[in-house]
Amino acid sequence: MIDAAVIGLGRWGKNIVEAVQGKSKRLRFIRGVSKEPDLVRNFAAAKGFELSTEFEEAVADPRVRAVFLATPHSLHVRQICAVAAAGKPVWSEKPLALTRVEAERAIAACAKAGVPFALGNNKRCFPCMRELKRMASDGTLGDILHIEGNFSNEHSTRVKGGWRDDPRESPGGGMTGAGLHVLDAFVNLAGPIARVDARVFSRKASPDPRDVAAAMVQFESGASGLLATVRAAPMYWRIMVFGTRGSAEAREETSLTVAPIGGQAEMKTCKLKHLPRKILLRLPAKMSSAPPSAECSQIAHSSSGASAL
Repeated sequence: MIDAAVIGLGRWGKNIVEAVQGKSKRLRFIRGVSKEPDLVRNFAAAKGFELSTEFEEAVADPRVRAVFLATPHSLHVRQICAVAAAGKPVWSEKPLALTRVEAERAIAACAKAGVPFALGNNKRCFPCMRELKRMASDGTLGDILHIEGNFSNEHSTRVKGGWRDDPRESPGGGMTGAGLHVLDAFVNLAGPIARVDARVFSRKASPDPRDVAAAMVQFESGASGLLATVRAAPMYWRIMVFGTRGSAEAREETSLTVAPIGGQAEMKTCKLKHLPRKILLRLPAKMSSAPPSAECSQIAHSSSGASAL
């Protein structure tokens, strides 16, 4: 059993705890950190972990073998580096950082310390996305020509003020909250991106924003992609891959529609399966001198990920 600390106990920090505590046979939280302890004291007591207000104290606790971060975006890099310096594995909610330079610094710190690092791109764990990845990799769809993706998540109705509505913490409209999941799917399915043409169209600023982030990308392979995220739209997940031998469209967590060239489209439901004991997150070689992969032994905050723990 891995005894871990969770830093940040807002809406998403609680989701991470809920996905693991009392359900996993391999991971449990023994410490939690919040700058607003009175708001989460009952939650901590119900989930059976110790609550404190100091990040450094939790990281230094010799009982804590791993640290999970669900903190404001601007704190990620500093906290990742601190956990790595303490010689402990670190899992961070996305985004990894707000700039490429800072992202490189975080990855380099983990590589130097020789500790596992993982990022919370949980949509990779959806059953339909794992099957789509297999089809894109094994040649079922042929050469990838184009990818389209949209993740919209009712941000406007679910988030009321706070740092998530601060453009300094969440730049690019809905990119840091939802769009990054689509971007991760693109890179996971088609490889590194060479060019980006992106814009944010805003009708109303936060709170309760009305905006769209959209991008057209070109991959190093020559394939193209279209990405969009709408913060005021209903929850919606769609990734579609077009190849020389067919197309496949993933919707929500389990739905996949496959259409071979010259054949009929067929929709199927992808069943939930346990994730492998070790999940490898491949890091772009151009980002740093870090090894080509970093071990992620736990994924904690999706229905798919929770079942694997």
